[in-house]
Amino acid sequence: MSVKYAKDTSIVVFGASGDLAKKKTFPALFGLFREGHLDATTRIYGYARSKLTKEELKERILPNLKRPSGAEGDAKVHKFFTMLHYVHGPYDTPEGYVKLKEVIEQHEEEVGVKEPHRLFYFALPPGVFLSVATEIKKNLYVPNGGTRLIVEKPFGHDLKSSRELQENLAPLFSEDEIYRIDHYLGKELVKNLLVLRFGNTVLNAAWNKENLQSIVISFKEPFGTEGRGGYFDSIGIIRDIMQNHLLQVLTLVTMERPVSFDAESVRDEKVKVLKAFAPIDHKDLLVGQYAKSADGSKPGYKDDETVDPKSKQLTFAALPFRINNERWDGVPIIMRAGKALNEGKVEIRLQYKDVASGVFQDIPQNELVIRIQPDPAVYMKFNAKTPGLSNVAQVTDLDLTYSSRYKDFWIPEAYEVLIKDALEGDHSNFVRDDELDVSWKLFTPLLEYLEGPEAPPPAEYPYGSRGPPGLREYMEKHGYTIAEQHNHPYTWPVTSPGSKERVRRASYAGKRW
Repeated sequence: MSVKYAKDTSIVVFGASGDLAKKKTFPALFGLFREGHLDATTRIYGYARSKLTKEELKERILPNLKRPSGAEGDAKVHKFFTMLHYVHGPYDTPEGYVKLKEVIEQHEEEVGVKEPHRLFYFALPPGVFLSVATEIKKNLYVPNGGTRLIVEKPFGHDLKSSRELQENLAPLFSEDEIYRIDHYLGKELVKNLLVLRFGNTVLNAAWNKENLQSIVISFKEPFGTEGRGGYFDSIGIIRDIMQNHLLQVLTLVTMERPVSFDAESVRDEKVKVLKAFAPIDHKDLLVGQYAKSADGSKPGYKDDETVDPKSKQLTFAALPFRINNERWDGVPIIMRAGKALNEGKVEIRLQYKDVASGVFQDIPQNELVIRIQPDPAVYMKFNAKTPGLSNVAQVTDLDLTYSSRYKDFWIPEAYEVLIKDALEGDHSNFVRDDELDVSWKLFTPLLEYLEGPEAPPPAEYPYGSRGPPGLREYMEKHGYTIAEQHNHPYTWPVTSPGSKERVRRASYAGKRW
């Protein structure tokens, strides 16, 4: 049974002066403390190469904290920063780690800690992972207590580099001590997928090839690289979003029921379904790169001064997936992700097959939509008779929007969830080594093709559009029915025949695709 890290835990954030730490890691730690899930005896140590004072680090972190208003909020913030300390030093030589060890051990001795618990968070570029891990093992590892590492993506650049990283970390730390974080696994609707599927007979009974026509998982960002294209140009949209975040979502959508909700049972089923994925068809892709907006107000990708002006890097991709098992054989799955699109959202759409012909000649399919962000929601589109004397069918929905249904609930941020899980020793929402290996096996051949001489050139699409030309046809080819093929109104979600304020009608198309 995993040991819960509680009183007098030492948390070390490597890369403490960077963007990730100030915007995500430290605010997540504060959020846990604010809500009573991080003990006040915890000591938080920032470590980075930058020669900062504790006050300078505080000034970087403070604007990113979600603090309560009034005196209570001020007191929480003050107490949190008394828990914070800072040590600077290099990542690749021992002197900084020796200094950090002295500071940590001095405090542990003062408060009488017999079995130290230390959590190390790598808010770092992957190039220094191994150096930091090696120095932790030499100087900060506690065999008589507990040591855990939270490692941020990317976990390698391809299958070879991922395996090299694994092989180098394995002699230093056991798999139980490593927590590979993918923050999508901490998002509320992603965490809810298994309960929605397996806790509701009405959904689970139809979650298969007999009832579903297609599955679409979408990631859309309404902005481009905005001057930070140098990093993105080295990875592209597939490595940045699809091989990790969206693939994690897809495995949870398609895995079989685990024997229990313990970490290994869940991760066993994720690996099992990943092994059933067919190779990605290199000739069945839609790839793109955004150009200037139609009105010229937004720059194209290659207008970013940090991007190679001859770059062919992808800012949009739509990929087909097939799963060769009894549940999913023949069901087309589309994963699409893009930057500089017409809106920002991440969602899953399960489109059901047509009803039997006969009494209904033209009626839309049902559709289950799980909106991960923004404004998390689950809603089912279904057909109903228009109220009153009309016999015309209309599309409406059963709607669970979290902001209206759960107004008084604290819904933690993804990083808050995952840091709490790591403190409690729960691996359920972290990526296991064999899962990582299978995912890179799936994506590496595709990436090698797209970065090779036979790669198709990315189609340009205007900043602020839906994506490259041909997207609609691509979706339809892979089994997704575009809504306006059916001439039925979509009524949101409560209608009142006498009030224009409360009746909002739109074509069923809306913003579906």
